[in-house]
Amino acid sequence: MNLHEFRARRWLPRPLALLIAVVAVTSIASAQWNEKVLYSFQGIPDGAVPAGGVVFDKAGNLYGATLDGGASTCDGPGQCGTVFQLKPPAQKGGAWTETVLYTFKGHAHNDGATPESGVVIDQAGNLYGVTGYGGSGPCTLLGGAVGCGTAYELSPPARQGDPWKEKVLYSFQGGKDGYVASGDLVFDKAGNLYGATLFGGGKGTTCDSLYGGQCGTVFKLSPPKTKGGKWKEKVLHSFAGGTDGANPNGGLVLDNKGAVYGTSQIGGDQEGECRPNGCGTVFALQPPANSGGKWTGKTLLRFNGQDGENPAAGVAVGVNGDLYGTTLRGGPSGGPGGGTVFRVTPPTEKSGLWKEIILYGFTGDEHGTNPMASLVFDSAGSLYSTTNGGTPQCHYGNVFRMRANGDGPKWSLSVLYGFTGSPSGAYPAARLAFDKAGSLYSTTPLGGTAQSCQGGCGTVFKVSP
Repeated sequence: MNLHEFRARRWLPRPLALLIAVVAVTSIASAQWNEKVLYSFQGIPDGAVPAGGVVFDKAGNLYGATLDGGASTCDGPGQCGTVFQLKPPAQKGGAWTETVLYTFKGHAHNDGATPESGVVIDQAGNLYGVTGYGGSGPCTLLGGAVGCGTAYELSPPARQGDPWKEKVLYSFQGGKDGYVASGDLVFDKAGNLYGATLFGGGKGTTCDSLYGGQCGTVFKLSPPKTKGGKWKEKVLHSFAGGTDGANPNGGLVLDNKGAVYGTSQIGGDQEGECRPNGCGTVFALQPPANSGGKWTGKTLLRFNGQDGENPAAGVAVGVNGDLYGTTLRGGPSGGPGGGTVFRVTPPTEKSGLWKEIILYGFTGDEHGTNPMASLVFDSAGSLYSTTNGGTPQCHYGNVFRMRANGDGPKWSLSVLYGFTGSPSGAYPAARLAFDKAGSLYSTTPLGGTAQSCQGGCGTVFKVSP
């Protein structure tokens, strides 16, 4: 099992139900889309095991991060990791060009190490992300000083060809402020960044003894009011486990009123199928009415195993305020289940409960199993994502699409492409991104042409109709 998959799958659980409507789903076949590997990572010095998906800039270049590779000089569970750029070919059919924009230096240099997310991009072309380790914090792992993680900014040079400049915006200290930042950051309209840490926060004792047990945070990073000043971190919610969530995934989303939504891998209950840690949650954080006030946390859904278990990614917001997401395990198929696609609908009354509907339950048949990535919408309202596991004949994962059937709750699922392993990609686990033509881009943590990594060092891929 690769490092990325190990991290995403290590927090397990099972518990008590909310109001659930299990929906029958008609699955349909579809003509296969075509995959093209844009780049195969080789380990050192270019990176290995992409940590998230990719983002476009205005010129059509792609950017992302790798949690491994780059350099082997960092203390911690892996190599230092990188941030990379992929430039499209000048002529149709040519090769994309990879450039390593930055190789992390690790805790010994007060720098980040082991990115646990992809990057987000602002209007000026600056890139932002988080690392799980490194920074100036005092955290140790297995007796070694590794740092508590960082949030960073990477800025393009004023003159083409000069190096990009990295700046650590915040070094986590492993206490109430969090430890092991994970998942993509997200901007609000004012330029603040929101993210999550898997551990730390000062609450909970059952989440993972290796990392001190505390159950994680959602945080906000505010830019300085004067140029050159320091960014300020504020913890919006510390998870406590038990009936609360635990180990939030990051990849948060905001609605137009500034509320923050996400999922936690475990927590939610300590009874039922997911004992002792819980099956995970969907949560909301409401901003305070007055500046400087406290944010209000609310658990919208506590998974119980039969309706899904262990969401490994965040949620997408629909046009009506519905939340759409995936769970890595569980579902109505009996046994452990192969994961689900779900929708959570706001209550019609102020005091009511959010209602969950399972749009699809994976069983390991021709439609794959174990989705680990969030969902994305196209302009027609169809949903796209990937499974980390594939069919009995081809177990490397797939890209799928879901379409609503009329105005009712039934959705149909089509596999657009099934991965075949090296030299192609394998085990996709990151969010997809559209280009203007409707093709999809993302990464796989394994696969590709490299011989330096068992099973390959990962790829960036394109899937087209």
